[in-house]
Amino acid sequence: MKQTYTFHVNGMHCASCTLLIEETFKELSNVSHVQASLINNQVMITGDFTDSIETMAEQLTKLVKSHGYTISLEKPRKNARWGDFIYALPIALTLIAGFLALQKAGLTDFITTSNVSYGTAFVIGLIASVSTCLAVVGGLVLSLSASSAKEGGTWRTQTLFHAGRLGGFFMLGGAIGAIGSSFQLGFNGNIILGIIIALVMLILGINLLDIFHFTKRLQFTLPAWLSKHVLRGSKHDHYLAPVLVGIGTFFLPCGFTRSVQLSVLTAGSFIKGALTMTVFALGTLPMLALLSFGALNIAHQSWKGVFFKTAGIIVITLALFNLANALATAGNINPLLNL
Repeated sequence: MKQTYTFHVNGMHCASCTLLIEETFKELSNVSHVQASLINNQVMITGDFTDSIETMAEQLTKLVKSHGYTISLEKPRKNARWGDFIYALPIALTLIAGFLALQKAGLTDFITTSNVSYGTAFVIGLIASVSTCLAVVGGLVLSLSASSAKEGGTWRTQTLFHAGRLGGFFMLGGAIGAIGSSFQLGFNGNIILGIIIALVMLILGINLLDIFHFTKRLQFTLPAWLSKHVLRGSKHDHYLAPVLVGIGTFFLPCGFTRSVQLSVLTAGSFIKGALTMTVFALGTLPMLALLSFGALNIAHQSWKGVFFKTAGIIVITLALFNLANALATAGNINPLLNL
């Protein structure tokens, strides 16, 4: 007889988390349906169960603990960990000052109006790789490793995955840039899109702080069925699977990826769109490569709260600067900084 249980999930912070949890639990032979909710931090599971609900919670936790999640019967108390800001704020302000100094010196361009510059794309990639990308792409690389373990190692598999990811972001980013050139957004269109991108980044930054819960409702993602096909592809042991899965990560529910993809619409050319998305993918590469080869998993680090809050402050600051600059370009406010 099928039964339905609802469990609380601790550690979810984006749409990628719900996708990873659902696909992981669906692999259980006695489970027929799984539905995770980011808004409620819950997962509902239907199936034929013989163990007690307490034992089920323990077993489910073992399946996702490596990704930083825990399953429980009681709703976990919300802990904003305000003390993390003691360390996160000065670190973030130092890094932001460094960004502005580089821009003032003309060495890079982090603050733009309607599009994301190469420097910003790289920084967003770095941040994404330890938040939304780490949740689902990290799960992908670990699944690929398990699928290819019987062949004697994962070096070839992981290399093909990352090569496919970089190549896919180049080609698909270029396609978006080429498509955007046909829209002819014009001056006002570029300003509006710039404001939208800044707001998307602002929401992402607030979610990284892990203080407010309601902003999780505002995240922008693509249809879930696209992402599910990519995640399931990591279970195959065909030699082309790592390449195809790497390309498919372009469509995963990562808000940071979406913000850069939106900006590429204003690029107006294949090359600029391709390079922007490639630089973003390069920003994600160091952390994902470390995870791929087992060197680091931030989900288990005691300092992850400080890390996420530092990243959140940086993303919020970049979003506010870009928003202010877009409004200044439109003539609504005076320039915030003379950069």
